Amino acid sequence: MNAHLRLLIVEDSEDDMLLLLRELRRGGYALDYLRVETASDMKAALDRQSWDIVIADYTLPRFSAPEALQLLQNHQPDLPFIIVSGTIGEEVAVAAMKAGAHDYLLKDNLARLVPAVERELREAQERQKRVYAEQALRESEERFRQLAENITESVFWMSDPTRLQILYVSPAYNRIWGRSSESLYTNFMEWIEAIVPEDRQRIQTKFFEQSLLGNYDEEYRIMRPDGSIRWIRDRGFPIKDLTGIPYRVVGIAEDITNRKLIEAALRRTERLESLGTLASGIAHDLNNVLTPIIGIAQLLPLQAPNLDEQARRLLQILNESAYRGTDLVKQILSFTSGIESKPTNTQVSHLLLEIQKVIQQVFPKNIELSTDLPQNLKLIAADATLLHQVFMNLCVNARDAMPNGGQLSIVAENIAIDENYARMHLDAQVGSYVVVAIADTGMGMQPEILDRIFDPFFTTKEIGKGTGLGLATAIGIVKSHHGFINVYSEVGKGSQFKVYLPATDASEAETVVDVEPQMGEGELILVVDDEVPIQEITQATLEAHGYKAMTANDGIEAIALYAEHKHEIKVILLDMMMPSLDSVTTIRTLRKLNSQVQIVTMSGLATNESVSKTMNEGAQAFLAKPFTAPELLNLLSRLCGRNP
Repeated sequence: MNAHLRLLIVEDSEDDMLLLLRELRRGGYALDYLRVETASDMKAALDRQSWDIVIADYTLPRFSAPEALQLLQNHQPDLPFIIVSGTIGEEVAVAAMKAGAHDYLLKDNLARLVPAVERELREAQERQKRVYAEQALRESEERFRQLAENITESVFWMSDPTRLQILYVSPAYNRIWGRSSESLYTNFMEWIEAIVPEDRQRIQTKFFEQSLLGNYDEEYRIMRPDGSIRWIRDRGFPIKDLTGIPYRVVGIAEDITNRKLIEAALRRTERLESLGTLASGIAHDLNNVLTPIIGIAQLLPLQAPNLDEQARRLLQILNESAYRGTDLVKQILSFTSGIESKPTNTQVSHLLLEIQKVIQQVFPKNIELSTDLPQNLKLIAADATLLHQVFMNLCVNARDAMPNGGQLSIVAENIAIDENYARMHLDAQVGSYVVVAIADTGMGMQPEILDRIFDPFFTTKEIGKGTGLGLATAIGIVKSHHGFINVYSEVGKGSQFKVYLPATDASEAETVVDVEPQMGEGELILVVDDEVPIQEITQATLEAHGYKAMTANDGIEAIALYAEHKHEIKVILLDMMMPSLDSVTTIRTLRKLNSQVQIVTMSGLATNESVSKTMNEGAQAFLAKPFTAPELLNLLSRLCGRNP
């Protein structure tokens, strides 16, 4: 089948044109041709349709081959252009070729015409393929550039490890590394020099040994010029030459700092949960031991009013020691979220002013205290006693970090947390907060110490000077208030603890009024507890304050006694953790006997969830062990209708 050829002929002689056509038809071409003699005719022909080749005589009466070539280059510069002339000299032909003509031949040697046309069409096709390939490459590079430059959390890079040369790095390098990409192009080792010393040698070795082999996938930390640390996951993929030998590496370095923060928080939570389970069990047993001790220490002075001064002093020591034990138990329960707080609208500045007085009275004089407590601090919903414990603990730690003296500052302020900050901090929520910053100029902490300071029983203090529960308690209390703590520390410069607590819209702080306990009026109280010492001391306390009491060892015995004495028993004190029958089932059964029965649940280990469950079943109140005689008596007075 003949090849179709669209031919534009620039020729003033029709006879010469026919000779060209005959030669091309002999070569197997089916021709679609047009002859033009002027520039305007040629321009019109180029505008009207596409052509495969242009053949031009060198000299025409009103036109010439150089003029036709220039016109063609303005319209379609890649179209083959062959000059055919009977008078062209060698110097003129060379000048035409330099100007852009693809070939020339003489009219008396048209045997070269078909091979010349075939060659030029073939080369034009190759040129067109290169144009398409270059265009596709440009489009691909543009797509890659847009992708690389619009992904801000990852750095795309290409390097030649053998020549220590960076060939490309995306703009995200500027943001993540905190350095300019221009400096990386001039100093290949800059990205490695930014890696923290603990990781640097490992990464440098892995990169140069493994990247060209396709095994480079590493995580490491970098330090930005501002001193902040970023976690990076860096992966490299080798590029091979035509022989299959790797010679370049392309990769992606991803900022995984947020992921690492979340993982660290989860690990810390898991450690707290496992230690908390153990500690909660210990706390429960300790509360059961301390309850009768406190009860006896308070009851003996009533039953033996003639004790001498030494005996009274010993009882006071016993009572104080037992209370110190209960404080330790509360600390354990605080970080395991097992202690029930009593939140009220609280003004943080009042607590901090109290702490300021304590510091000024008992801290060494070589510690200089400064405070900044604005008058417009918002209120928070908090248990003032627990927060006092948090702030006092942080101040004591600051004191201990400055054995040779220093500066201690306490600063409070209102802030608003937005969505960006909340995304960067796992425990933060969008909204208003009151922030208390307690800072010292002490010795500071190493990063490995900083990561463990909230672990229960972890301490850097000497044996006998710290229990390791202070900060564990603090973080537990703050989290129970839906807040969080951020810590900043630098060795040799000091530490800063910032406590974030959600603010409320309340305008006035609440006050608590102590109520003097009243004596009973002979009401019968049923005490249900599997711990015999607790039964006995609670019974003795009640009888010493005007009540009658009977005891039961478990839920089954309690139900039997209540069925027999339900018209006499005024209140039931029910331990929440007993054998044989659980407290929820016991409450349900008692309420079937009398829907109006008054029940107070007791426990040395009760979560808000378990307390709510018993309250939903019909219990009227909860009493945390170990409890004092005033706490018990005030509660009973209210249930018996003597207190409003």
